Amino acid sequence: QVQLVESGGGLVQAGGSLRLSCAASGRTFSRWYGGMAWFRQAPGKEREFVAAISWSGGSTYYADSVKGRFTITRDRAKNTVYLQMNSLKSEDTAVYYCAAGPIASTTPGEYSLWGQGTQVTVSS
Repeated sequence: QVQLVESGGGLVQAGGSLRLSCAASGRTFSRWYGGMAWFRQAPGKEREFVAAISWSGGSTYYADSVKGRFTITRDRAKNTVYLQMNSLKSEDTAVYYCAAGPIASTTPGEYSLWGQGTQVTVSS
């Protein structure tokens, strides 16, 4: 059974950087999942799209709010996706979730597999 395990969250000052990792377990991961993404959810708000990547071709997609600051990459050999977050702002504070689905999409409903989430807190 494939699982997603996130890591790398924490507390950082505004303007700082963090790198999140999401490792997918299971040798058949790439057979069933063609896209991975990061979403986030702040207290009292709905879950929102952050970034997505096509597992095979590497095409990337970003929310307007993070373009130019965040970068999503993947390591196919390690079945791992990363989210490099630079120039962090207080409004980036949220629980960040990794997700996997058949294609790279900005829509949460397209993803059938989710990680447990990792907290990112940006202090101003």
